[in-house]
Amino acid sequence: MYYLFSLLTGILISIMVAINGGLTQEYGVYTAAVIIHVVGLILIVAVVAIKRERFFPQMHPWFLYLGGALGVFTTVSNNFAFGRISVSAILALGLFGQSLAGIAVDQWGLFGMQRHRFTKEKLIGLLLILVGIGSMITTFEVVAVVVSFAAGVNIVITRSLNAKLADLTSVRVGTFYNYLIGLLVAIPVFFILGTQETAFVAFSELSFSPSWYIYLGGVLGVCVVLLSNITAVKISAFYLVLLIFVGQVFTGVLIDAVIDRELSARILVGGILVAIGLIVNLILDNRRIQNASHDS
Repeated sequence: MYYLFSLLTGILISIMVAINGGLTQEYGVYTAAVIIHVVGLILIVAVVAIKRERFFPQMHPWFLYLGGALGVFTTVSNNFAFGRISVSAILALGLFGQSLAGIAVDQWGLFGMQRHRFTKEKLIGLLLILVGIGSMITTFEVVAVVVSFAAGVNIVITRSLNAKLADLTSVRVGTFYNYLIGLLVAIPVFFILGTQETAFVAFSELSFSPSWYIYLGGVLGVCVVLLSNITAVKISAFYLVLLIFVGQVFTGVLIDAVIDRELSARILVGGILVAIGLIVNLILDNRRIQNASHDS
């Protein structure tokens, strides 16, 4: 069930990215980031209030509350890389960063997460995954490559912090903090960097677009964070990264085919190789578990 939730998360992310793209075209990246966090915060506040949970329960280690702030960094990083390297390269490098960070979280149980040791038998699956990632990289610029890779690492850290906080509070309260802290960071980022955008719009001059659906990104974002908070403490961080990616890349290819009537063979092949590598490692894990149960 948790594997299916992870795939669903990837599907929702692709739809969310497409919707947020429309919002960004309307208002600019940093203005859109603020709107997304406002919509998401309103929704999760309503959910927490309906469930009659405490918004500010017992305090936990301060670093667990940084997930929302780090999420803003991911948005800014992808914005910086966009136009400098290809979208497929951003996607592939982000996956590479997520994969290595996921392995590290699993291997050493970082951020209080459960340990899932990486065995040498999984190297075959990992090699297929790396080939799939490499097949999606078409352009190279050092700074943009480093930023995209760092954004991938940051996603795993953000997801782990959010999930650990949700585990100590609840998935809903953890999501509330993600959007609250994210908004508190997105607003000053808007005032510092947003005024440099060609699509800059002051808050006092905001007008609603007739394309109402472009405001739903924050709603889908809440669903993504809720699902991630549920799954991140249940399965391997490495597998979570790959399952989300598989759901994301195939949905993204489908969306491109429907909207732009264009099919990216390079991304499709890369996604298939990643999926095969994931399946190989899952099969090896299942055999290891069965052998261990037989020995015992």
